[in-house]
Amino acid sequence: MPVPAAAAPMLIDLPYTPLEKRALPAGRPRDWYITHNRRLKAMRLAIALLDSGVYLPDQATNRRIRSTAELVGIHPPSDTTCHMVRALMRYSR
Repeated sequence: MPVPAAAAPMLIDLPYTPLEKRALPAGRPRDWYITHNRRLKAMRLAIALLDSGVYLPDQATNRRIRSTAELVGIHPPSDTTCHMVRALMRYSR
């Protein structure tokens, strides 16, 4: 019996390219946009930290998070965003 095509491993040989950015929906309160963008930034930083080998929230100090942001090309995060990064790492387990 032949093996289905879905069972074959998929090789990824191209570098990751982010999706095209779209405008956020209009008409929301300003706080919603600030929180939304802060969450996105925290998720990007958490992923970058995990990729660099930082797996525990205790290892992710504000200094390490900010140096990772500089390395990745993200504006330095605030203390609140650093706290969100650690919370994401904590609750994803």
